Amino acid sequence: MYFLSLKTNKMPTNKKRKPVKKVNAIKRASIKKSVIAGPGMSNAGKYTRVKKSDFAGPKGTYPINTLTRAKSALKLAHNAANPAAIKRKVYAKYPQLKKRNA
Repeated sequence: MYFLSLKTNKMPTNKKRKPVKKVNAIKRASIKKSVIAGPGMSNAGKYTRVKKSDFAGPKGTYPINTLTRAKSALKLAHNAANPAAIKRKVYAKYPQLKKRNA
């Protein structure tokens, strides 16, 4: 006798789940050391290949090394303590964005 699953109305299968890929301890430790903790700093320090001059916010926040990231920084600037400083740095690097948004 078979019972149908209540969520999917399908017969249960006996398929095995794929094993989850584990991150080695060394990589995990290096990620934890490079990330800056604090409120509003969820991604701070995770951009290891971006130059320090390519950030609009303090402590490695709001990367602006590409046009897409610069647009994102403008959209998220309202969450920063000093949004005007972030906008000023983005517009200095990408003046074409100022024409579009002004």
